[in-house]
Amino acid sequence: MKKILIVIADYYEDISLSLLKNAKNNLTNFSLKTIKVPGVFEIPVTISKNIKKYDGFIALGCVIKGETPHFDFISSASTQAIMNLSVISKKPIGNGIITCLNMKQANARSKKGKEAAKAVISVLDQ
Repeated sequence: MKKILIVIADYYEDISLSLLKNAKNNLTNFSLKTIKVPGVFEIPVTISKNIKKYDGFIALGCVIKGETPHFDFISSASTQAIMNLSVISKKPIGNGIITCLNMKQANARSKKGKEAAKAVISVLDQ
């Protein structure tokens, strides 16, 4: 049975729990472990520390734009780090980190965990 690690940033707990629920609904045939981290910036290093232990990974979390450029830096850095880890390790990492302008958008997109799970399954099936 393939092993998948889900790393979830719980800064926006309600959004994260919805992302997690929707991801898990599509991973019934896998061995799963979930690790919580404080924010999306901690997701790549957590995956990196566990890269040899799992067949695939799912990154879940939410970043909401505020009044400073912090949103842009965190979103870009996290996405780039996840892509680099995936390419270098040759292991799939489903990026279910949603980036939103406000809480209304975040609630509307909180089902995107399903897409991240499907992406990992697709690459594992190759």
